Amino acid sequence: MGQVSITIRGRQHLIACDDGQEAHLARLGRYVDQRAAQIATSSGSVSDVLLLVMVSLMVADDLADATAELEEFNAAAANPGQARAVRIEAEKEAAAAIDSLAARIERIVVGLEAS
Repeated sequence: MGQVSITIRGRQHLIACDDGQEAHLARLGRYVDQRAAQIATSSGSVSDVLLLVMVSLMVADDLADATAELEEFNAAAANPGQARAVRIEAEKEAAAAIDSLAARIERIVVGLEAS
């Protein structure tokens, strides 16, 4: 049984893990510590318990987003025709957004030239 020491917000924690998982667990610990630092910076002074809850929610949100993306990818892989249709629709939306921005830029240029 392996062990790894991880530091979260300046506090060391000795965590048991399967042999060979030490480096992976250390990476996860660094990730949690970074997220905690981000939240602490933006939230000011919060208790360690509240900080842990906030980090847990952010990580859960990241996981939910990744799971949704994976489900979309798997659905697209199972139905290539649908994936093509989704891509074409996204390209149309992007083209429309570009056209809208180009028109806005042209109006700004005309306004600047008139000044």
